[in-house]
Parts: sequence; C-alpha cells; structure tokens
Amino acid sequence: MEVYTVTIATGTSQYSGTNNYIFVTLVGEKGESERTLLDNPGLDFCRGAVDQYKVKSPTHLGTVLLVKLEKQKYWLEDNWFCRYVTVEPPGGHVVLTFPCYRWLIGDIKVEIREGTAKMLRDDSSPQLLAHRKTELQERQATYRWTTWGPSIPRCIDAKTEADLHQDVRFDNEKRSDFEHSLHYALLELSLKKLAITFGRSWSDLDDFKRIFWKLRSPIAEYCMDHWKEDSFFGYQCLNGSNPRMIQRCKKLPKNFPVVPNMVQSSMANGTGLDNELKAGNIYLMDYAIMDGIPTNTIRGNPQYIAAPLCLLYQHPDEGLIPIAIQLEQTPDMDTIIFLPSDPPLAWLLAKMWVRHSEFQVFQLLSHLLRTHLVVEVFCVATLRQLPAVHPIYKLMAPHLRYTLEINCRGRSQLISPDGIFKRVVSTGGEGLMILAQREYKTLTYRSLQPPHDFPDRGVSQLPNYFYREHSLMLWEAIHSFVSGMVNLYYQSDHDVQEDLELQAWIRDISLEGFTELPNFGLPSKLCTREELSTLLSVSIFISTAQHAATNNGQFDWCAWVPNTPCTMRQPPPTDKDAVTMEMIMASLPDVSQSCMQMAITWHLGRAQPDAIPLGQYADEHFTEGRAKELIDRFQAKLKVIEENIMSENEGLELPYLFLLPSRIENSITI
Repeated sequence: MEVYTVTIATGTSQYSGTNNYIFVTLVGEKGESERTLLDNPGLDFCRGAVDQYKVKSPTHLGTVLLVKLEKQKYWLEDNWFCRYVTVEPPGGHVVLTFPCYRWLIGDIKVEIREGTAKMLRDDSSPQLLAHRKTELQERQATYRWTTWGPSIPRCIDAKTEADLHQDVRFDNEKRSDFEHSLHYALLELSLKKLAITFGRSWSDLDDFKRIFWKLRSPIAEYCMDHWKEDSFFGYQCLNGSNPRMIQRCKKLPKNFPVVPNMVQSSMANGTGLDNELKAGNIYLMDYAIMDGIPTNTIRGNPQYIAAPLCLLYQHPDEGLIPIAIQLEQTPDMDTIIFLPSDPPLAWLLAKMWVRHSEFQVFQLLSHLLRTHLVVEVFCVATLRQLPAVHPIYKLMAPHLRYTLEINCRGRSQLISPDGIFKRVVSTGGEGLMILAQREYKTLTYRSLQPPHDFPDRGVSQLPNYFYREHSLMLWEAIHSFVSGMVNLYYQSDHDVQEDLELQAWIRDISLEGFTELPNFGLPSKLCTREELSTLLSVSIFISTAQHAATNNGQFDWCAWVPNTPCTMRQPPPTDKDAVTMEMIMASLPDVSQSCMQMAITWHLGRAQPDAIPLGQYADEHFTEGRAKELIDRFQAKLKVIEENIMSENEGLELPYLFLLPSRIENSITI
C-alpha cells in the first residue's frame, strides 16, 4: 500500500470554508488512489485553513496527473473555495502543486492539473488531453458572448451580476463594501435629504461648498481653490482623468476660424500664433464626437451639451494654457470664439462647457469604452479558449479579477435606461450609447499602445505631461515582463503559429469580441512572439495603468462640481456680454445632481479595500522557478518606478500619483 500526503488550502475570504463532505482521488499514469473522505479530528476546511491528509493507493501511481475533488452536501449546502492542493508522493519525492482557485458549488466533481504551464503540444496523455478538452467545453457553455448594444464591443452573456458564475463574482467582503459605500457617501453628505428638499439651483458658486464637506481629498481641495485659473485648466488636459485627448495642432481646423490677432495677448513677447504653430507649441482639444448627440431630459427638464474646440498654447512661463474656445463644430457668422481677454464670467463659462464635455468623454469613452469594455473582450475570450494550465491563461488570470461583475453592475446600474447616468448626466439615456458607438467606430488597436499613441498625437515633447512619462515607464516594465514570459514558453514564432488554443483565443477576440470594427487593426491570427507580447501587454496595461489613470482621480477632479459638471441645464451662451452669475448657476447642475455627482465619483474613484496592486499575485498560478524569477524581476522594476515617481513628485504643489504602481490595481475591479 502506497501512502501519499495531500495538503489542501481553503480560501481566505469570508464564507470560503465548508462543512460539506470533501473527497479526493489521485489520478496517476498507472492508476488511481482510493477515493478518500478527508476528515481529520476537529473542523476541516475552515476559512484560510491548510489541512493535511493521508491518501492510500494499492500501487504506486507513477506521475500524478490529476487531483479529483468531490463535494457532497452534509445537512445544508455549503459552497467551498479551494485555493490549491499539494501532493507528496511516498519516498519524499518533490511535492507537486495543483492550483485550483475555484468555487465548488453543490454536489460536484472537479479535476485539477499540476501547476506546470503546458500548451496543447506538451500533452500526450489521453487523460490530460481529454481533461483539457472537457474544461474548455464546460467553460464555453458557462461563459457565452452576447451583444449588449449594436456597434460596441460584445460582452459576457449575463443580464445582471447574479447570472455570472461564482468564480468570477466579487468575494463577499468586496460585494458588501461595494453595496454599502454609496449609501455611506449619501449619508455622510446628507445628500438624500438635500436632494429631496433643495432640488433647485443655487445662487452663487460658493454654495457648492455646502456639499464639499467630509468626503474630500487634497487634490479636490486644490481644485476648489484653483479651478478658475487657465494654467490649472491646461494641467488637467495633461494629467486629469482624460489625458488622452490633447493633440498637437499643426494647422488650425477650417471650422475653427481663429486669427492671430485674436490670441496675440496670450502669446509670449516677440512671437505670434503662426510662429508658435510652426514651433509645435499649439495644441487642440476637439470634441467633435459630441456634435449632435441626443440630450437627456431630467425630471421633465431638457439638458444641454456642446461640441467644443479648445486651442491651447504651451507658454514658456505660464505652462499650457487655453487661448481660444468655440462651443460648436459648424460655425456661422454669429458663432462666438471665447478668449481669455473676454469678460471674466464669459471666459469662465466657456471653460466650464469644455470641462462638461470632458466629463462625458472621460466617463463614457476614455473610461467605460476604452478600458472596461475593451478588457471585457479579453476576459471572455480567455475564459472560453484557454485552459487553466495554459501559460497565457496563467499570465492573464490575475488581470481578469472582478472585471465581469463590475461591468455587469455598470450596465445594469449606471448606464441602463433607468440608471444613475439617466438621472444626472446630460448624455444619459440614448445619447451615451450613440456616443460610445461613434468612438468604437474610430477605435484602433494602435491607439491603445502608448509607444504609438503619444507620437501619433504629437505630444511627445509636451513638458509636465506626467501621465505620458509614467505610462511609458509602466508600459516598458509590463512589455518586458510579458515578453520574458512569452519567450519562456514559446521558443520560436512557429510555436506561436502552431498553438491551436492560442489561435482560437485571438479569433475569439478579433472576430467575436471586436465585431463590426473593420479598421481596428488587430489580425485574427498571431504569427510572431512579438505580436503576442504586444497584444498581452495592451490588455494588461489597459486593465491596470490605463484604468487607474482615468478612474482613480475622478473624485479629485469632479468633487468640486463647477470644475467638471456632469450636466448643463441651459444652452451654451450666444453673447459674451450677457453672461452673468445667474446664468452660470442656472446652467450648472442643481443641488440634487451635484450631490449625486460627488457621491458617485467618490464611490467609483476611491481606493478599494481589497485591492491587489500591479505585479502582486495573491493566487500563484505559475509554479515553475523560471516563471517566478520573471515575476520577481517585474516586481523589482515596479519598485524602482515607484521610487522614481515619488522622487519626481517631491516638492510639487500638485503631485501626480495616480500611476504609482502601489496605487494601480492588477485588474479592473471598480
């Protein structure tokens, strides 16, 4: 009789343990062990427990290929989360690790493989090949594609988060925190009472301080004090929640008839607009995508939008500053171009209209579409096409955590026909879908790659563009790490081409996920290791750094509502001299809308209590030494980046810390 030592680790989150019966069977090259009930004296499989058992086999099993786990109900159904199983063969041989990281729900049998990453070509055992095939068949039945709306990326087939498999759901602690945090924000600000009692405009900008109370941040306070300044407006174009819009202006657009004498007073001494255009110091923010978008109606009142063009100048002394704003895309003889030399309230209101467009674009396009929805395509394809033993699955798994649930919640609670956006945002309802569809049609794979994005926009030389500098550092670290992993498991480009599971994965991404997108530029076949490394780097960068850049600062930039209003309740001004404080207050969100904007951006932008930082791996999918060495190197590189960013920010009046690796989550969880 041969005796194997089996160790089983139960999950550490709330309700991971079980009081149900757990059986184990070891499957080896030469046979199977006895089916063994795992029952030590006292309680087994408690939360966080690591329990050890003896499993007998009539003969030596040879190499252990699979571990069969079975759960059977004892009195009451009690789900169980298994982290991993280790098996020590008789005679003190090397201990084998079998990663699991799955929920066992109901009376169920689960087979898990030893942790060494294996591609299809590496398996010759009929048992392992059959296991591989069965796993994918089960996953494809569980994780199905569906179309949420026409002309946007496809998504997981789940109407609400309750339809998702438990393996991709929030842990109980995460679920409880998510559902209670918004309620907490509303209570802290007494917003419910305010919204009901004072659903009206306020009389002065200082009245917004009445809700700017306990929920605040240093950047939000700085924003409240400096939001009227042109230099701060320019700073937000570079390092705010939508830092991807600004582009170099080589030639003025035909629909933006700015002439040099209009902006001469904004120029440095001895120069003019034409010279600065040639020198590469003029930049543009163009919100043409907003033109003609249907507007929302809130409590019977129509809301308004604009499609501004904003010209900016990199001033040698003042930094990046706005020098001209037009609030429509098709000018006529009566179209106004707002200038810094205009009456102060007129110029302030024009900048508010640009910032209002910023809210729509960053929330719906830069944030929702270009991070959440793009990454969901990778999530679904990975779950459907790559078995858990595949090295690319192991690489991607930490960056899929919670993304499907947060996206389901977003679709059902935020941007649904009766969601929060419909209640408080000017593009809520029909408009947000049309806006997303427009952006999706122009989305390119190239624009998702930082080394191409910045040169393509002509912003590689812009000073104080911290988002750019930090993004490129992080991209290099991620790409280097990913390339190391790819080269570890794929010895040549031919290996990439011959990996049938990998090719099914890229087809699922390009043909099923990114449908109706002929100009996206992502092929449906991977031919080289570099192509694979770049694609994986894009996915990981978006789910970590890019999401952090757009999501994590939204409370900072939006808490002071006049800086980034979620809606406008009056049309854009048509007469510079007619702008009054009464007009501004009548245009800005009312008390109820302002309260909701502040609460929602706090709820979505705050640090998550169970966050796993970039490069940290709570679940150990890789068990090989060489793969772990690459992870160690990646973590060391991120530590250097952290130190560089902290050093760079010393003494800055307004630090840029959104892309500190320690503040970037490993996946999109909020």
